[in-house]
Amino acid sequence: MRGIDDWLERRLPELLEGTGVPAAAVAVAHGDEVVDAAAGTLSAATGVTATTDAIFQVGSITKVLTATLVQQLVDEGLVDLDRPVRTWLPGLRLGDESAAATLTVRQLLTHTAGFEGDVFTDTGKGDDCVEKYVDLLSEVPQLFPPGEMWSYNNAGFCVLGRLVEVVRAAPYDTCLRAHLLDPLGMTSAATDPYEAVLHRTAVGHVDGRPTDVWALARSNAPAGSMLAMRARDLVAFARHHLENPALAGMRTPQVALPDLGQGEAWGLGWELFRLAPTPIVGHDGNTIGQSAFLRLLPEHDLAVAVLTNGGPAKLLHRAVTGHVLRELAGVDLPPAPEPPATISTPDPTRYAGTYASEVGQTVVSQDGQGRLWLDRTPLGVLAEIDEPPYRTELVAWRGETLWPLEPEGGVHQPVAFLGDDGTGRAAYLHTGRADRRTR
Repeated sequence: MRGIDDWLERRLPELLEGTGVPAAAVAVAHGDEVVDAAAGTLSAATGVTATTDAIFQVGSITKVLTATLVQQLVDEGLVDLDRPVRTWLPGLRLGDESAAATLTVRQLLTHTAGFEGDVFTDTGKGDDCVEKYVDLLSEVPQLFPPGEMWSYNNAGFCVLGRLVEVVRAAPYDTCLRAHLLDPLGMTSAATDPYEAVLHRTAVGHVDGRPTDVWALARSNAPAGSMLAMRARDLVAFARHHLENPALAGMRTPQVALPDLGQGEAWGLGWELFRLAPTPIVGHDGNTIGQSAFLRLLPEHDLAVAVLTNGGPAKLLHRAVTGHVLRELAGVDLPPAPEPPATISTPDPTRYAGTYASEVGQTVVSQDGQGRLWLDRTPLGVLAEIDEPPYRTELVAWRGETLWPLEPEGGVHQPVAFLGDDGTGRAAYLHTGRADRRTR
């Protein structure tokens, strides 16, 4: 991979300057070879430069590690994916009792559990924080019956983390280190800020400034609130999946995704970005001012990790990962969503209304000229970290998926309207999460 090594050393600093991303670390594994590179500044406040030994938060990529811990339990005969979660967590309570009684491990792994997923309650820093967090889910509303549709669910992976704790009789962080991090040689990975401070550590940046908070609550650790590692560590985890036939089933499609211009399906923990002709699997992760991207091409024994600490990270990821996949596998990334060739306003009858979740309220309305607008107001933890409100005009795109004319975070993210509330209006606004209509 000498050509990739040279390209990264030359181009990564140029891409950082061109995009405004403060720092990035990249690692590529192709067969038995691994190369890595890093550039930029880990914190604008300190001026510390990024090196390949620097650790970045991987955010929700942690969910694939949590899923792998669960799969290990399945392989050991200790857990069955299709039995109710209450088999191991008899005290599990959700806002809907029938859902809590029937919810399976597979439904948690595939984001089809149906309850509100963006719950970031801080239950302290003790080893019982995940247990306390799960106990509070009795207050969380059920959006739809388990298995009915896909809706990204952070809280569901905290329940899986608790499942691992109960079966292994140890805190989640201990299980993660004992059963994945240490056996795979990911010894630089930090499971909390106390470990991270011992390393050369990236700080997230928002609007070009270092964030005041490095990590979210420990209670959300199984979903990705604070795990940090080197890019090389992340591809070591990817290689474990590429080399272990027992884990291949985790990449089998379990549920189709709504048409949001992103992936095609979800496996057990993995997002399946493209199913054919050459499968591309992986996961993205976002924490406060940090973004991470992992892509695997199983047919080519290839994995790419891109870790960043602010700015338009998706642009950097597409430039780096796109080049690597073309050079080493002759494969292109699935194209980013493109705007409609002609602008037209959809009939607002089905779409107009108010949709809400724990972290936001979205109003879709028609103005005096007949145009359709989306206004999103952050709530809860997003409001606490000063997430800005978002307003955009919506235009027709593909079927019941509409296109936002105004980018958010540097990208245009289509939104889908699903279901029926009984009057012909959409029951859900889907942005990756299914927000239920409230009026």
